Amino acid sequence: MSDSYAQICQELTGRPRHWLVTGAAGFIGSHLCEQLLKLGQTVTGFDNLSTGFRKNLDEVQAIVGSKAWSRFRFIEGDIADPDNCRNALQGVRHVLHQAALGSVPRSIEDPIGCHAANVTGFLHVLAAAREARVESLVYASSSAVYGDHPALPKLEDQIGEPLSPYGASKFMDEIYAGVFARCYGMQLTGLRYFNVFGPRQNPEGAYAAVIPKWISSLLANKPMLINGDGETSRDFCYIANVVQANLLAAVKSPEQPAHRVFNVALNERTTLNELIQLLKDRLVKSHPSVKGIEPKRGPFRAGDVRHSQADISRIKEALGYKPTHDIAAGLDEALDWYVRNA
Repeated sequence: MSDSYAQICQELTGRPRHWLVTGAAGFIGSHLCEQLLKLGQTVTGFDNLSTGFRKNLDEVQAIVGSKAWSRFRFIEGDIADPDNCRNALQGVRHVLHQAALGSVPRSIEDPIGCHAANVTGFLHVLAAAREARVESLVYASSSAVYGDHPALPKLEDQIGEPLSPYGASKFMDEIYAGVFARCYGMQLTGLRYFNVFGPRQNPEGAYAAVIPKWISSLLANKPMLINGDGETSRDFCYIANVVQANLLAAVKSPEQPAHRVFNVALNERTTLNELIQLLKDRLVKSHPSVKGIEPKRGPFRAGDVRHSQADISRIKEALGYKPTHDIAAGLDEALDWYVRNA
């Protein structure tokens, strides 16, 4: 744990605050709720359960215990409804906005739904947060904003043309956040996530993330589907690193009203072929049959970038971010959960 993050955790424990987590029943949102409750915070969770699951919150409740859970309030509602947003923000000091319709393929199939959730919904949250005079708002952006820009590693100030409606929606979120910071003096931070993974990540459905989906396939003795030749690379980032970045961004505010954007990742690249081997190496100890399973190869997916890697010097310097888990450590920590829930 970095000195900055340890200091923030100590500060929050000593002086609890009221937080709103949108998308609270989702993968990332539920982990944010869990850590905040462990630190003694009051948390309002807001989710329409379209892609989140009550079982994620049930798991958080079991982990944190009844006393901490008594500081949690859940609102089932949609960020598309301004009144719901206003209700959720009552008494809130910090907002961690995770609610969105993720997935590049989903956005290509349903661009209107993507825009409604990711742009219009975000605008409702911004407006309600302004009315509530929150101290800070941190929102989930994405590495998809970089689009077709070829340079590696990715620098926050160098982006290309978006390659999908999802990437465009996240770029529009950043534009709106900048406008609200300038016009209304709000403290807003966008975090460009790079391929986050960890427990409570959905292994099912057409838009399941690659790591839980491939683990499920291996345990079922089925070939994993690789889109392309397997040399596509990603900067896989464990969920604990993302939680750290959110709390640092929310509490370590600049002196002047500002909109800031940071990459959240490791500054490392892992190819899909390398990822398969990492997974097989871990699973073969308890499931020897996975050793002989070979991937099934399909065409490249529309809207996908070939390589992704983040420069994280800006978030390190500004916030004191220091990743605690690389991909190997993250897989080691999350593997039991993935296997139990495959």
